[in-house]
Amino acid sequence: MASTSPASAHKDDPGKDAARLSKALVREASAKDAYKYLEKFQQLADSTGGDRVAGSPGHDAAAAYVYKQLQRAGYRVSYQEFEFVYTQTLAEKLTVLSPAPGDLQIKAMTYTTSTPVGGIAADLAAVPVDADGSTGCESGDYAAGGFTGRIALIRRGGCAFAAKQEQAAAAGAVGAIIYNNIDAGYGPLSGTLGDPAAARIPTGGLSKADGEKLAADAAQGPVSISFEIRQFQEKRSTNNVIAETPGGNAANTVMLGAQLDTVPASPGINDDGSGSAGLLDVALKLAKEEKHPRNKVRFAWWSATESGLVGSDHYVSNLTALAKQEIKLYLHFEMIASPNYGLFVLDGDGSDGANSQVVPQGSAPLERGITEFLGNRGLSPEGTPFVSRFDYGPFVDAGIPSGGTFSGAEAIKTPAQAAKFGGTAGVAFDVNYQTAHDTIENISMKAFDINTDVIADSVGTYAHDLSSLTRPAVTVQTDSGRAGVGVGVGATATK
Repeated sequence: MASTSPASAHKDDPGKDAARLSKALVREASAKDAYKYLEKFQQLADSTGGDRVAGSPGHDAAAAYVYKQLQRAGYRVSYQEFEFVYTQTLAEKLTVLSPAPGDLQIKAMTYTTSTPVGGIAADLAAVPVDADGSTGCESGDYAAGGFTGRIALIRRGGCAFAAKQEQAAAAGAVGAIIYNNIDAGYGPLSGTLGDPAAARIPTGGLSKADGEKLAADAAQGPVSISFEIRQFQEKRSTNNVIAETPGGNAANTVMLGAQLDTVPASPGINDDGSGSAGLLDVALKLAKEEKHPRNKVRFAWWSATESGLVGSDHYVSNLTALAKQEIKLYLHFEMIASPNYGLFVLDGDGSDGANSQVVPQGSAPLERGITEFLGNRGLSPEGTPFVSRFDYGPFVDAGIPSGGTFSGAEAIKTPAQAAKFGGTAGVAFDVNYQTAHDTIENISMKAFDINTDVIADSVGTYAHDLSSLTRPAVTVQTDSGRAGVGVGVGATATK
């Protein structure tokens, strides 16, 4: 039922209006209602080759569908068109030839150059790690020589991946392998060089465990590998979908977003059709429940996330200085219906010690707000780090307070997490992550409903009242949820 509160009532008590709207949205929004949007995303993927990749008919149709729903609801809706380089990996292989033969799992960096068909065979040359943990970032790191004609093995940290492979190329390396410096339980490091123009040599990523093993072996003697990284690249255009309330104070803009595109050959129903559908359901319920929000509420469905957060980066990069100041917060909702789910809240106060981004001041209250909402429902979420992996990344880099929720990807659920959240220990939160099996049959409706309620509460609260952002939130009491997210398969980190 639509709110009958006149605009003039907003001068009285923003907290009261926020509580009223939050309660109404939480009551009306639901996974059951949002499910029909997941059904539509599945149908569009099925009818256009099995995915909704940016720049493809599947994504274009999904964007048009979201656009029309919002337009009918009375939002000011726009497409934000941009160009990006579409990539499709054709080969990812790494075989250790000696001294201990075997295959390792490697991930091609987005925008890498390619090896010849069949790859290249060469010895590894490990780059020394500096005392501060950085490595491979400066020419001096290669001063000892021995890189010509070899494949540089470089530890993550200290600078962008693009800089590491550029310095390795300048030292004569014919390829670069960058291994993770965190979370040994994750799969291979996957990231982006940021721009095809930055690529110098074929570059891939390894897990922390595999990289450290190769580095230790190389310290004992020659390590020979066969290495094949090949990637198709093509310039395409695509669109973000941006919708905002007609009214509300633009100087206090509240923004929420989710990813709409998928990886190739995956319908992407959990990743991130779930976030997109939950966001759409709440946006449509807001249009019915509140005609006069105090603050402008803006929603975004990002494209080309899987090509390196291109859509969200394009959006933030094209904001004026004033427009950035007007965005008081950004909340992101990623994979909110994982079948073996956990309940994870982005670590806005840094108390878990695992953030790989410098999180803006004002993010801690966002973590507190979500944690308190879930706590009042008898739920105990865990913190999860900001890792430059999702579309909050450009907002964080721009200094905009950020937060959100996540229900887990390729990381393995621990026994303690299984005891807390249910599900199966020793199994990934989403075993179907970025595969053809990420379908509507393989989601958790319970996690979907919980997180849709989080979106509803956040929208209802911040549409009227931002006062909680200025209340100190020194430490938010959550268990560390580092296993909830890693820079592993499908990640889009740049450094």
